[in-house]
Amino acid sequence: MAKQQRRPPPRSGKPDHDITMPRAHRSADAPSPVRPSAQPPQPSTPQRRSTYFEAVAVYERGLEALQRHAYAEAANLLESVLRQYPEEKELNERVRLYLNICQRQATQREAAPQTIDERLYAATLAINGGQYDQAIAHLRLVRDEDPDNDHALYMLAVAHAQRQEPAEAVAHLERAIALNPENRALARTDPDLEPLREDDAFRATLEAPSIARADRRRPVKTRPAR
Repeated sequence: MAKQQRRPPPRSGKPDHDITMPRAHRSADAPSPVRPSAQPPQPSTPQRRSTYFEAVAVYERGLEALQRHAYAEAANLLESVLRQYPEEKELNERVRLYLNICQRQATQREAAPQTIDERLYAATLAINGGQYDQAIAHLRLVRDEDPDNDHALYMLAVAHAQRQEPAEAVAHLERAIALNPENRALARTDPDLEPLREDDAFRATLEAPSIARADRRRPVKTRPAR
């Protein structure tokens, strides 16, 4: 009798070994997930250097001197900005611009007057340009060299009157009239002496009688005829 062969037991639906399926890989072109930030970045505000306002203050003093035609003083102040505050690049560009103006004006200035006539002419130009300090400096040199120069004394009266210094103006005018009485008639109509019209001492000087003096030079008006 033939032996009946045994059939192997049926396999169960489970595999013999656990097979782990591979994880899905993210494509290299796929964008990474965006994580929301806690707060959007704020634009940074530029901070002024502590020296900026100091540099601006010196710069503005230089411009004031330039407006007064004090070119040497203006140049010194502007150059100090370049020396002391080299980090202020934008400000220094403007400083160099005005510094060039100062240098051009300085080179255009004429040589200092040496004679009495040159100083009187320079004083006339200074008075006409409103530079009364400069005019007085020239006229004092004339007065020191020629104390009886009535033209210089009259111009000193004008310069001091324009500087609102009536006492000095009247004193010089009285001396100029004493040396040349024709200066009295000139003073009565001279618009340069207008600031003295309400001064009692000035009125008294003009009310005194005039005595002609032919030996003195004729007065010369400080301003050219227009």
